[in-house]
Amino acid sequence: MMRDYEVETKNRITFIRDALSSANVDGIVYGNSGGKDSTLVGILCKKACANTVGLIMPCGSKRNYSEDKSDAEAVARQFEITMRVVDLTAVRGLLISAIDGVTSLTNMALSNMAPRLRMTAMYAVAASENRLVAGTGNRSEGYMGYFTKWGDGAYDFNPIADLTVTEIYEFLCFLKAPNSILTKAPSAGLFDGQTDENEMGVTYRNIDQFLLAGKVNEKDKTIIERYHNASGHKRRMPLVYGG
Repeated sequence: MMRDYEVETKNRITFIRDALSSANVDGIVYGNSGGKDSTLVGILCKKACANTVGLIMPCGSKRNYSEDKSDAEAVARQFEITMRVVDLTAVRGLLISAIDGVTSLTNMALSNMAPRLRMTAMYAVAASENRLVAGTGNRSEGYMGYFTKWGDGAYDFNPIADLTVTEIYEFLCFLKAPNSILTKAPSAGLFDGQTDENEMGVTYRNIDQFLLAGKVNEKDKTIIERYHNASGHKRRMPLVYGG
């Protein structure tokens, strides 16, 4: 059953305003990646708070400078969201050079650098301008653990964490987001040619069917459970010794 997205919009605006008020801040910063999730977060945040800034943060991948950047700019224009660009490609290169000789970086370690550098940049802006950092992860990614710990998994509040990818697209259609956002394959943009579904080996449609209705074939169920069980540490606070 489809949600009432007019009501959802009002409720999420209230949630965002309450988060700002309780933290005694007057602005928001988020990563405007040109993807579905960041688009929805940006629209909702701008509706809740005029002082919303979307950071476009290319970090090594060619698509960060082309398709992603142009889609991010289209969203910012349509919904009148302030846009800034922070190019992190050189910073990533310096970090790789600094670690050279200390260890041999794996592909996973290299992929996770970009989200963590973006988190650092967003918190630097937030701390300097009395803002909160808005998270952009959805329920489907959260369940699968398909996010970077202390990267895009780090934020002050998240207005879409309860929504599956299917619901994200429904919400974006309701809000009349640009067609380019609605039609391109979901991707974290971590490297050229990367798409979420190819990397996971299961479609968001099937993940969402499992989350919303408990329906899934055995092959996909095995993949979903493997991802979920292996990523439990990402969904909890760090373990501490309690005595």
